[in-house]
Amino acid sequence: MEKPFRLTFSNGREAPAIRPSVPTELSVALNQMGLQPSRPILVVVGGASQISEAEFLRIQQLFIKVLAPIAEKLGAYVVDGGTDAGVMQLMGMARSQIAGTFPLIGVAPEGKVALPNQLTSFEDSTPLEPHHTHFVLIPGNEWGDESPWIVHVATVLANGSPSVTVLLNGGEVTFKDAFQSVIAGRLVIVIAGSGRTADKIADALDGRGTDDRAIELADSGLVRDINLEDGFAHLAQAIEELLSAEN
Repeated sequence: MEKPFRLTFSNGREAPAIRPSVPTELSVALNQMGLQPSRPILVVVGGASQISEAEFLRIQQLFIKVLAPIAEKLGAYVVDGGTDAGVMQLMGMARSQIAGTFPLIGVAPEGKVALPNQLTSFEDSTPLEPHHTHFVLIPGNEWGDESPWIVHVATVLANGSPSVTVLLNGGEVTFKDAFQSVIAGRLVIVIAGSGRTADKIADALDGRGTDDRAIELADSGLVRDINLEDGFAHLAQAIEELLSAEN
């Protein structure tokens, strides 16, 4: 198994990274990066597209005022897709804005991302988000290849501690992310009112669903929704209680 290596971003920040070839390598590899198991885990999936500027700003505040502060308060690990786009970018920026110290682990298919200071990259490659603290670069050349690996990383690091997936907005890959969490037995909190996939699932939970995948997720018993219109306090309380729960 390849040893961890360091990535250096243009802003001067550095982050360790690993290239596991199979999920069974994760326990040792994550430990080699200094990540200890049995911590509360917050998984963040989805996107931030096809919404108005006002809606985007509200979602941005959700990360700054709720998700990042909860992770900091509980000493939780946050796991997401690691790229400099969508909810991953918002998570990285929120950690920076609150001067957070919690580990932020990005899991991405190496064939789809541009590593910092890389001389060559694929035309459609996406940069990694520079405020993440650790990266897991998994084998894959398509978006969605990372979905089961995000779940594996979260499960290994939780090691029986509370964990929850928060789903905002999102497209096709977000459905795959949600199903992977459900298969692993991890509760998915859907942020209703954030658009696209999140709202399709929320509609299914309310009995108004028309998307078969959303209906299947709603019927799993492992998905619940919280509406942005209800304010941040309700969401913060729900997530904090879930991540503080005794097993």
